[in-house]
Amino acid sequence: MSTKPTTTDLEWTELDQRAVDTVRVLAADAVQKVGNGHPGTAMSLAPAAYTLFQKVMRHDPADADWTGRDRFVLSAGHSSLTLYIQLYLAGFGLELDDLKAFRTWGSKTPGHPEYGHTVGVETTTGPLGQGVANAVGMAMAARYERGLFDPEAAPGTSPFDHFVYCIAGDGCLQEGISAEASSMAGHQKLGNLVLLWDDNHISIEGDTETAVSEDVTKRYEAYGWHVQRVEPKENGDLDPEALFAAIQAAKAETERPSFIAMRSIIAWPAPNAQNTEAAHGSALGDEEVAATKRVLGFDPEQSFEVSDEVIAHTRAALDRGREARAEWEKSLQEWRDANPGRAAEFDRIAAGELPAGWEEKLPVFESGKAIATRAASGKVLQALGGVIPELWGGSADLAGSNNTTIDKTSSFLPKGNPLPEADPYGRTVHFGIREHSMAAEMNGIALHGNTRIYGGTFLVFSDYMRNAVRLSALMHLPVTYVWTHDSIGLGEDGPTHQPVEHLASLRAIPGLNVVRPADANETAIAWREVLRRWTKEFGKGAPHGLALTRQGVPTYEPNEDTARGGYVLAEAEGGEPQVVLIATGSEVHLAVEARERLQAEGVATRVVSMPCVEWFEEQDQGYRDAVLPPSVKARVAVEAGIGLTWHRYVGDAGRIVSLEHFGASADAKVLFREYGFTAENVAAAARESLEAAAR
Repeated sequence: MSTKPTTTDLEWTELDQRAVDTVRVLAADAVQKVGNGHPGTAMSLAPAAYTLFQKVMRHDPADADWTGRDRFVLSAGHSSLTLYIQLYLAGFGLELDDLKAFRTWGSKTPGHPEYGHTVGVETTTGPLGQGVANAVGMAMAARYERGLFDPEAAPGTSPFDHFVYCIAGDGCLQEGISAEASSMAGHQKLGNLVLLWDDNHISIEGDTETAVSEDVTKRYEAYGWHVQRVEPKENGDLDPEALFAAIQAAKAETERPSFIAMRSIIAWPAPNAQNTEAAHGSALGDEEVAATKRVLGFDPEQSFEVSDEVIAHTRAALDRGREARAEWEKSLQEWRDANPGRAAEFDRIAAGELPAGWEEKLPVFESGKAIATRAASGKVLQALGGVIPELWGGSADLAGSNNTTIDKTSSFLPKGNPLPEADPYGRTVHFGIREHSMAAEMNGIALHGNTRIYGGTFLVFSDYMRNAVRLSALMHLPVTYVWTHDSIGLGEDGPTHQPVEHLASLRAIPGLNVVRPADANETAIAWREVLRRWTKEFGKGAPHGLALTRQGVPTYEPNEDTARGGYVLAEAEGGEPQVVLIATGSEVHLAVEARERLQAEGVATRVVSMPCVEWFEEQDQGYRDAVLPPSVKARVAVEAGIGLTWHRYVGDAGRIVSLEHFGASADAKVLFREYGFTAENVAAAARESLEAAAR
């Protein structure tokens, strides 16, 4: 991270201005061609995006995943053309035909940027404010990465120093998630983060005076940010020279994140559409597009006009990128020569591999003893902390309850924090009571690469996190959510804190693996499987949510088939099973006790523990049928939540012991008894199912 600007003056030629104006007509044309989209912001932000991609950022369009690159996040994802056109101009792989295919089936230019779909897109954005939190997470990850590999280097001298740039709009800053994340960034003194605010005073309903009246810059000053304002030119256009100077000042401020307020006029310079809400989310219309082209000196009869001179000028970014990467690789080699041990660690982590022998550190818990799965999870994290340095994380102010403290002596906190365990490169993250931004920051950390993140809160508060969790799944990110207090078993805190619909709701998110282990040993094996699935041998990653108990549950012998999502925990005695009991989490021991009752009555009963439905569904049909024989129609599913997950597993003759209403404030044992989560009731449900199957 350079603490000094490479130059104090911006080199800005007529060709640069022509390129910026080309961006504007391309944005107008792309939206006009498809008939829908958001042209106005892409038009007004053209000077800012161009300045970043052509004059400021360190990147190599020929190697979009280069470790040493600066990161760019378009939090205002509805203005996706702001990013796509820069990717086209700089040579990241998009071409003019891709812009012509904007928002159409199979194109590389969907309505909102999608990570993994378009080269150069660092994160999926669209839900406003998420990108701000992603950028904060990336800045956190950059600092932790530096701590792993080059902690002693002076500021600005490490190959692991780089910047994170983010463009946000009014909508992003109105969303609460951006406030949470911005507060976190100020507290963490993330001097490698630069947030540019498009202050255009327009949202879908019109002038932002309809909804907002606070002084946003003062708000960011209160968060502890370095704040600047860039005024437009007299004609209303963004001033690239003033913006460049502000960015250089932001880069020089290494002790605070930087906030740059850019006053802009949406859809500038469209003669009639500028400064209107219609320009935010609607095509300008043929006449207005033609009029805009006349203002800018383009042929109104042409569409998608890009001169050879402009594209040759902007594609020089490929040469600059190659040179920047070569210079970085030279510095990386110097670092390698001086730090062979750390270099080997860097290569391992970058390759997506785990250290040799890490599985041997996993604890094995004594059977018969009652242990809360949240406590078992904490012991796993502490055991792995010493051997997997890239693993880090924490909690949304619930570490003592979530058992997420990987190292009590090391907290991820900036220099100047008064706590004795404060360490800029610390292991334990204190996300604060900011569940939503925690999840989105975790996404940013995962997207940044070279570290592995987890974060905890109560399962009931996954509601606060849901949109960011959904984006974890959409992007196939290897993040792990540690959700504890997973049922009415948390007891006296009552229905506001007792999750009922949450397990089924989270299982409804495609690509999210929800793991609810039955005991301590299943918890350890589940963590092992989660970590294994982070490695490159599994291809696309996936987020995981661990749902863990507050209360102690009996411990059984470890079973390796836990990693297959479902397995036979207790086999039927006396022949083929007549009934199958399926359970998860703290209800598994109820199924085991119910089996004992049924076996005593001569009913051959199998117990299936199914900690992860998603893992189970990945198994081949033969394995699934071996666990849940199609011939056995009598089945009971037991889970202390709504039964929505289980209908497909129990069939018409099956029964579900579930909770189809909210809980109450009482001791956990009382609640389980009053709501029918007893071995006696599970056995009764099995008898009903046997009768139904016999009809």
